[in-house]
Amino acid sequence: MAQHNKVRKAVFPVAGLGTRFLPATKAVPKEMLTVVDKPIIQYVVDEAIEAGIEHLVFVTGRNKHVIEDYFDIHFELEQTLRERAKKAEITLLAQQLPKAGTVSFTRQQEPLGLGHAVWCAREIVGDEPFALLLPDMIMKGDKGCMKGMIDLYGHSGGNIIAVEECAPDQAHKYGIVGVGEAIGEGFRITGMVEKPAKGTAPSNFFINGRYILQPEIFKILETQERGAGNEIQLTDGMLKLLKEQDFAGYHFRGTTYDCGAKDGFILANVAYALERADIRPSVEGGFKELLAGLN
Repeated sequence: MAQHNKVRKAVFPVAGLGTRFLPATKAVPKEMLTVVDKPIIQYVVDEAIEAGIEHLVFVTGRNKHVIEDYFDIHFELEQTLRERAKKAEITLLAQQLPKAGTVSFTRQQEPLGLGHAVWCAREIVGDEPFALLLPDMIMKGDKGCMKGMIDLYGHSGGNIIAVEECAPDQAHKYGIVGVGEAIGEGFRITGMVEKPAKGTAPSNFFINGRYILQPEIFKILETQERGAGNEIQLTDGMLKLLKEQDFAGYHFRGTTYDCGAKDGFILANVAYALERADIRPSVEGGFKELLAGLN
C-alpha cells in the first residue's frame, strides 16, 4: 500500500441559515435540531471521529454560537448533575465532549456558497489533506462512510468523493460523477457534472456530501469565480483540481438521511428511534397505529 499524508482534520461547514426549517431555525441552528436525543451535528462528528479524525474545524456564521457552546464544558449543568448524583448523564456528557485543543471555529462572514466556506478553513487546515463533511447528511451503514473513505484513501491517495447510486432517470437531480477503473471499494472518477440534463448523465452515481480533498483546492477556491446561485461552488473548484490530481469515488452502501429536508429529517428520527431498545416498543406501536389510520 502506498504511503499518503494522513487525513487528520475535518471541516464542517455549519454557517447555513436553515431556511427550510423556519420558524424553528430562527433561534436554533439547523445542525442542532435533534434526531431522537442527539443533535444532527453530533452524528456527523461521531462519523469523523470513528474514522480517526483528530481535529474538528467548524466554519460558522452569525447566530451559530450554540454549536460552539455545545462542544464545550457546561460547568453549571455538570455541577448540578454531580450534586444530584446523575452519574449516567455525567458520563454521557463526557463522551460527547471533544478533547481540549481538538476543535477550532472560524467565521464565514458572508453566505457565498460551499466553496467559500471551505476556503474559510484554509489557515486552520494548512498544507495537508482534509475531510469535508456536510452537516445536514447523516450516514447510516455497517461501515461508517468516512471510515470507508479513509481506507480507500490509503490505497489511492489523491482526492476522494463519496457516492451512491440513484435510479438513472433521477440523475438530473444530483451532482453526478463519471466512472473509470475499479479501485478498492470504489473507482476512479473521470469527470463531474452538476444536475446534468435528462439523458446526458455519465453515470447514476451521485455525490452524497462527504469528501477528502488535497490542500491545493484552497488556491483554486481563492480565485474561483461565482457560479450557480451567484455562489462559489465547490464542484467548480474540484473540476479544476481534477485536471491536475486524481479523484476516486467511494461507493457508500448504506442509507443517507438528508436532514436539511423535512422528509429526510423525519425519516432519520424514525430509523434511529427504532434502533433504541429503550423506546422502540412504544414508538413502533405508535407508528403502526398511525400507518394503519392512513389506509
